[in-house]
Amino acid sequence: MQKVTIEELRQMASDCRESIWEQASAYGREPRIYLHWSAGHRYGQIFEDYHVNIDGDGNLFVTGDLDEVKSHTWRMNTGSVAISLCCAYGATTNDLGDEPPTDAQIQAMAQAIVAIADGLWLTIDKAHVRTHGEQAGNEMGWEQPAYAPWNDECNDGQVRWDLEYLGNDESPEYNPWATDGSRGGDVLRGKANYYRNQGI
Repeated sequence: MQKVTIEELRQMASDCRESIWEQASAYGREPRIYLHWSAGHRYGQIFEDYHVNIDGDGNLFVTGDLDEVKSHTWRMNTGSVAISLCCAYGATTNDLGDEPPTDAQIQAMAQAIVAIADGLWLTIDKAHVRTHGEQAGNEMGWEQPAYAPWNDECNDGQVRWDLEYLGNDESPEYNPWATDGSRGGDVLRGKANYYRNQGI
């Protein structure tokens, strides 16, 4: 595990670009970036399942090479990079608990998306950057549904809902059907594109 800057993360992604594209191409798709929260206790608990972990202060920690196949998103690990916020222990769809995403984490995740997307030559859109909740919901018919209904906490078809909402003014509540840009993935991609346009 190593603490890295945004520029270092961009270079790491660039160094792994060819390998990650080859991995994804073997499955007939382009590389993707998956966004998670760890649901671990404490804002600094790092998990090896994710390539990038972001602590409560917005610091970035990388666990190995970005082209390493890790276990973060069921059946979607090859040719993808996972970023996770170290937060959300005990979170529910009604309450993100005592350890919700911090503003520093949200901003750092958006910047990390830019760094990895730049390094991999990816557009920042839902085709290439998705929350775990968006992927698991299979809402656009990307792949077969990933999880069994017994994992469905709300009995609403949303079986993994990482980052469906962020608990801030931009994304205040769980609503996986929202079309007003308030879903966590929409907010994070919007921030990432803003940072990219600012040259960050």
